[in-house]
Amino acid sequence: MNKLKTMMVALCCALAISACGSSDDTTSSNNGGNNNNNSGTTTPSEQPSTNTTTFVKGADVSWVTEMLADGKTFNNGKVKDLDGFMSYMKSLGVNSIRLRVWVDPKNEGTSYCDVADVTKKAVAARKAGMKLMIDFHYSDTWADPGNQKVPKAWSSYTFAQMKQAVSDHTQSVLSALKSAGVDSVEWVQVGNETSDGMLWNDNDISVTGKCSKNPSNFAAYITAGYNAAKRVYPKTKVVVHLAEGQNSFLYTRLFGLLKKYNASYDIIGMSLYPEDSNWSSYITDCIANIKSLKSTFGKDVIISEIGMTWNSSQADSFIKTILANAKTTDGCEGVFYWEPEVYGGWKPADYTAKGWNAYGKGAFDTTGSATTAFQEFNK
Repeated sequence: MNKLKTMMVALCCALAISACGSSDDTTSSNNGGNNNNNSGTTTPSEQPSTNTTTFVKGADVSWVTEMLADGKTFNNGKVKDLDGFMSYMKSLGVNSIRLRVWVDPKNEGTSYCDVADVTKKAVAARKAGMKLMIDFHYSDTWADPGNQKVPKAWSSYTFAQMKQAVSDHTQSVLSALKSAGVDSVEWVQVGNETSDGMLWNDNDISVTGKCSKNPSNFAAYITAGYNAAKRVYPKTKVVVHLAEGQNSFLYTRLFGLLKKYNASYDIIGMSLYPEDSNWSSYITDCIANIKSLKSTFGKDVIISEIGMTWNSSQADSFIKTILANAKTTDGCEGVFYWEPEVYGGWKPADYTAKGWNAYGKGAFDTTGSATTAFQEFNK
């Protein structure tokens, strides 16, 4: 996701939430393609080799290969390669790694987060003994509450073609991981921060997966990703991920619509990005939301993203408290920190081109070493 949300994006999100599902009568007549059947059978080799009941203390480190290529090092200069980095993360208490994947990022001027890059990182994470979450954005670039851009190659697709593309892309990426020796993917996230759906094609209401325009399509695309993921890794858990974990209205509304339109998924994913002034109330509201969702929809929850300003005096308390509360909440599988390894004002090329500030909610200090806040993961 683009972590540096502008006021315009926030306004768009608010409008989308209030509108979500208001246009049910506009759904396409050809949306009967939902298939909730779980294809494939599980063989012993496909069983996860790690203990999936262990509380998740994870990190999304999708930027790491780009940082290494830019000459960044970690652990005060001691770590200079990918395998070393994954081992360092493991030593910090991380037991799970989350990796985003874009459809064809070359259309946006980069090769990072394509299938080859994701495979390299996934292999290194499994070599270090960590579990994996693969985060499908279904876009050539960032997908988040204000941006769910259709991949360039899919821009003229019909509903049926779009649903097939979701299936094919999901299966292709996961098959590449499996062929590279990745024996298990514990979670597959179908869409990133899909607070108002995904694959927005507002020019064609029969195709768009925008929830406020066509919730039936959104449910169909989720199910297409679900079925494809299960064909490759039958034991994987499929996650539907929204922003604003403290916002119970958003979650109840959207997951109510997914239930109405028979979407198939296993787990609810959340993001949580507080500031110094509100982190305590955010945690309180987030935990209450998790309990409510578990009761209402019967689904477990995983906090797919958290972040706090790296040098905040409140960061230690925030991370300690969110980990403690999540671990003792029935139905919460764990927590992932988003890009903790970012430090020293580093930013990728597209950040520079767009004039955004560098991402500041990592959890490493200016030497590329974990701050005391992130070291809470090792307790």
